This record gives sequence, C-alpha cells and structure tokens, in this order.
Amino acid sequence: MAQAALFCAAVKKELKRWGEKVSPPELFSLLSSELNALYEEMNPLGLTILGFPCNQFGKQEPGQRHEILPGLKYVRPGNGFVPNFLLFEKGDVNGKNEQEVYTFLKEPCFSCPAVGEDFGPMYGRLFWEPLKISDIKWNFEKFLVGMDGKPVMRWQPTTKVSVVRADIRRYLKKEKRLKTRKIHLP
Repeated sequence: MAQAALFCAAVKKELKRWGEKVSPPELFSLLSSELNALYEEMNPLGLTILGFPCNQFGKQEPGQRHEILPGLKYVRPGNGFVPNFLLFEKGDVNGKNEQEVYTFLKEPCFSCPAVGEDFGPMYGRLFWEPLKISDIKWNFEKFLVGMDGKPVMRWQPTTKVSVVRADIRRYLKKEKRLKTRKIHLP
C-alpha cells in the first residue's frame, strides 16, 4: 500500500471526520500511529506500507531529506514517533515532475479511479501544474497495490484507517479464495 504525501500535516476540513475538534498536529499524530498499527497488524499477511513525503500540499513538508525523520520524531507528530514502515525520499506526487510510481498508480486503466473531482480552494494550497482529475488531492490519500503490482483500491485522504483496514482484509480474503480455487480446479 502506498501513501501519497503520507507525512504532511492535515487540513482543517479533515478534522471533522472524528466528530470533534482536533488540531492538525493531533490528527497527524493519530493517523501516523494508526498507520504504524496497521503495518504491525497486517505485515505478517503480506502488507507493506510505503510512505512518500511531499511538499505539494500547502508547502507543509519543506524539510530537506535529512530533516524529515527528526521532524517526525520531535515535531510533527513528535513524542518520539518513528514510522515502522518504509519511508521514501521526498518528491512530487503530481504534475510534470511527479515520481514515476505515481504516474503508474494514477493510470486510468486500473480499477481505482480518482477519489473526487473537486480540489477545493486551490490558491496557496496546491503547488503543481498541470492539474489533472486523477491527481492526488491532498495528504494521506492511499492506494492498495495487489500482489501482481497493479493498483486495486484508492481512498480519499479523509478515509479512516479502520475503513482501509477492512477493505484490505476483504481484498486479501478474496485473493485467497481465488488462489484456492485455481489450485483445486481440474
């Protein structure tokens, strides 16, 4: 599972999803710890989480490569947080300089369409060109990539990790059933 702009702070509209007022650093901390827990729980089942820091959403990840991990540990989310999953070098997830992995993940031929058509207010928030409907809309947008290397699901930034977990479990059960059927076919 790849995380788009996994380590950027969240926007205020995302704070409403828990039904209470949560500050951006608190939300970031919650999502980060939930992703660590998801990795611990599902890695034995074959799930790998990949984090891709990005500075294209509100310029919220301005740090240099050597500053990102200390920033996570001591600032955002802080409290000694260290991701237990693979963290890639910071790069673009949208626009003319996007990383090739994101060009691939957003291909229209896969069964995971864009998570929405609205970018919300763009002035001072989105830093890439050209804008495309398939673009990553904001931090914490997620993709599930199947065992064959093709994207199979895509979630909005505001999707709770519990929903992602349930979707992954359903997908793995389905894949296991298909694999078992193939073995038992005459």
